[in-house]
Amino acid sequence: MSEPQSIQPTDTDVLIVTDVQNDFLPGGALAVPKGDEVIGPINRLAKLFKHVVLTQDWHPPGHASFASSHAGRNAFETVELPYGTQVLWPDHCVQSTHGAEIAKGIDIPHASLVIRKGHDRAIDSYSAFVEADRKTRTGLASYLRERGFKRVFCAGLAMDFCVAWTALDAKAAGFETYLIEDAARAIDTGGSLEKALADLKAAKVHVIQNKQIAGF
Repeated sequence: MSEPQSIQPTDTDVLIVTDVQNDFLPGGALAVPKGDEVIGPINRLAKLFKHVVLTQDWHPPGHASFASSHAGRNAFETVELPYGTQVLWPDHCVQSTHGAEIAKGIDIPHASLVIRKGHDRAIDSYSAFVEADRKTRTGLASYLRERGFKRVFCAGLAMDFCVAWTALDAKAAGFETYLIEDAARAIDTGGSLEKALADLKAAKVHVIQNKQIAGF
């Protein structure tokens, strides 16, 4: 699929900045390799978009996605939960902790909404639109429709989980959707990055680079 070489952000476009939080940066509890490298590009991108939404992983202690909640299990193993297969993670982004805070380097004062996700102890939530049970909705799609947005641009951490799931759900909700690949970084566990890219391609999500945004 041929991608546009220059995209001019308009009043009906929104940038979704996913989970750029301390625990996902180098030294954090669930550090994404080179996760800090997204901060500069995201700040530059945000200045080109009038409308920006932030997401924030926001887990209670003892969340079902934590390996520590499952006796004898280790991080990055999988278990079956009532809603399906769940990757187990180190404890991360626990509510009101330093690790859960948006990285101080993120400078987007005009962001109009912060979506907190994963706050139900029993259900993980990668996507900003629909939790991992694929039933519980955050309300973001309705918010974007009511605001009149047509195109969604996704960036942040981690590309192969929360960013990709957000992009896929934005597309499924009827928005023209772009994932800005070099404004995201992946965990890449168990082939997750390859799968995410295949899923994005199949869903006809545009995977683009920063330079394709006019003014970057």
